Amino acid sequence: MAIHPAPSPAPAASGGSALDAYSRAVVTVAERLTPSVAALMVPRRTRNGRTAMGSGSGVVITPDGYLITSAHVVQGASSVGAVLADGRELPTEVVGRDPLSDLAVCRVTGSALPAARLGDADRLRVGQLVVAIGNPMGLSGTVTAGVVSALGRSFPTRSGPHARLVEHVIQTDAALNPGNSGGALATGDGDVVGINTAVAGYGLGLAVPVNATTLRIVGALMHDGRVRRGFVGVAGQRRALPPGVAQSSGHTAGIAVAEVVEGSPAASAGVRPGDVIVEVDGVPTADAGDLQRLMTATDVIGRPLMVRAARDREILGLVVTPRELREP
Repeated sequence: MAIHPAPSPAPAASGGSALDAYSRAVVTVAERLTPSVAALMVPRRTRNGRTAMGSGSGVVITPDGYLITSAHVVQGASSVGAVLADGRELPTEVVGRDPLSDLAVCRVTGSALPAARLGDADRLRVGQLVVAIGNPMGLSGTVTAGVVSALGRSFPTRSGPHARLVEHVIQTDAALNPGNSGGALATGDGDVVGINTAVAGYGLGLAVPVNATTLRIVGALMHDGRVRRGFVGVAGQRRALPPGVAQSSGHTAGIAVAEVVEGSPAASAGVRPGDVIVEVDGVPTADAGDLQRLMTATDVIGRPLMVRAARDREILGLVVTPRELREP
């Protein structure tokens, strides 16, 4: 019996065309970006003194071998192993970690390394297509796709005695599993806009955004192996201002100070619990994330800053001089 090819299908309906376009976009990103995503093998000491091998992911960002990953992936390690998609196994040095942003930089020893193109997460929109590439469960080169489920999420992290929130995190429904941490979250254009960092529940993944703040942190790790941050010594949360105070200050919300650290720059300047900080150095501070981003700029350390705060329905001007936050 003769075998004949099947007849060509009828032109796809608009829904099929959209699905085909979606598929082509994911394939294009996977082909472009997978060579830049490394599988990391991280030696760890177990409780009985033996060495076990952990895994994670990393994204090559420069042709001479700098790589971004998650700080928790390389915690306690000075060197790790990296395997690229082309099969090369390359020694890798941990250059620096920043637990407070859950970012780390490593340096891969190799040549002709495929560097990813970095995008700007501040331009993302909820519902936008994103593609995750990493090494989940030791399965390197795994590609999943989904959408930006939400923006502006936060999750807690700690470095020694210092606790903070990693702010403005990307939430995605692209499937993430253990080992994806440190891998890439990219747009349909193949630009890396996030470093996958956590799985908060079934179908809920989180990624640290790649934006101007992240690039400052990565640059500091590349050059100095650490990040210098300003410290003012306040803790608080967002609070809306009463209409009268909002009108007089020009701000609708600020940081309601719940605690002022004894002996801190804020305490010395006269900041009190109950104050609502609405502006620091001319920058509006509607929530703690705004203040944390400002403190990551190293030029604030040792520089007097004008702090505007609402107290008893009045707006005060207080001068606070941040000192450097010292990591343990």
